[in-house]
Amino acid sequence: MDAYSDIIYQLVVIFTGATVLATLFLYLKQPVMLAYIVFGMIAGPWGLGIIKTADHIEQLSHLGIILLLFLIGINLQPARLFKLFGKTAILTLLTSSLFMLLTAVMAKLFGYSLTESLVIGAAMMFSSTIIGLKLIPTTTLHHKHRGEMMVSVLLLQDVIAVILILMLSTGSQENVPLTALLLMLKLIVLVVVSFLMVRYVVNALFQRFDIIAEYVFLLSLGWGLLGAGVANYLGLSYEMGAFVAGVTFASSPIAMVVAENLKPLRDFFLILFFFAIGANINFLMAGRVLLDASLIAFALVLLKPLIYRYGFQWIGEKPSSSQELGSRLGQASEFSLLVAFTAFGSGLISVDASYLIQTVVVLTFILSTYWVVYKYPTPISSVTSHRQD
Repeated sequence: MDAYSDIIYQLVVIFTGATVLATLFLYLKQPVMLAYIVFGMIAGPWGLGIIKTADHIEQLSHLGIILLLFLIGINLQPARLFKLFGKTAILTLLTSSLFMLLTAVMAKLFGYSLTESLVIGAAMMFSSTIIGLKLIPTTTLHHKHRGEMMVSVLLLQDVIAVILILMLSTGSQENVPLTALLLMLKLIVLVVVSFLMVRYVVNALFQRFDIIAEYVFLLSLGWGLLGAGVANYLGLSYEMGAFVAGVTFASSPIAMVVAENLKPLRDFFLILFFFAIGANINFLMAGRVLLDASLIAFALVLLKPLIYRYGFQWIGEKPSSSQELGSRLGQASEFSLLVAFTAFGSGLISVDASYLIQTVVVLTFILSTYWVVYKYPTPISSVTSHRQD
């Protein structure tokens, strides 16, 4: 079977199987997003082996995260967001350091080496962009401020994650301040150039050809992906570039129309992302670290919301808002997986430590999703009163 036929076959299997399992989950009043992970575990190479490898699907799935960040950016006003960065910077650094310390101590107690414990702790510093933003009603006015606060924390974590991954990939911790400074300068340049491009090029093209719906779709999608690609070239992340493209595009008069048109495409790729998460779980290796991973996952899901709650209250947020934000940020991150892969590839951690991180990520995704879906409004809730978009 050639590569083209194989990818078509995989998409047929994924969307047919995911539809069946999602239907069952809805009848059972379970979060439909978890059906995609479960089906990945069932149909993936470590399950029934219906799909032998998820490499192609995993690469495609990252487009879902890129589109998610692009759309989130479109819904946020730049001036407001930059003001929030100053408010949440210290909070993000302090909480990330605390999460790293707590997890590293637990890993050391479980018998991992000091280096492995530090890497495991570093991987657990971050919260999931995709889980947090997928589960918050981004277009609900009541949640707009909370969404902005969440995005500001997640994007600052994104910067930390990029620096960490660069350090792990080179095996060196030298010149960390210089690396961080260069990344921030590149980000500033990207933001300024993006604003100028939108103001003088993108908006002009929209005004001239907005009568052609297909071109509006193409130009908006191309702009978002261009921002992602340029950011990656500069050493930042695809996700950060897509978000910058979205924020700079937010001033366009047709931004909201574009956001609605791109949502189905975003969801298509996000289904692939969650499937790939499940498909990459090696049950044999996960079983070897399951006890340790379960203890760390439960500790994170319990402690992260609590620490975030008091942290947000410390910077002036209301108790109810702080509690909700903490709950929505109470999991590990997709960046944790990249940290695990990079550290393992650099020889800094063993295969057991790598699978410990991966297993913790999946467990926290599941536990946190249940917590949020059954307690707060989300777009995917099976309870009508909690379903908001």
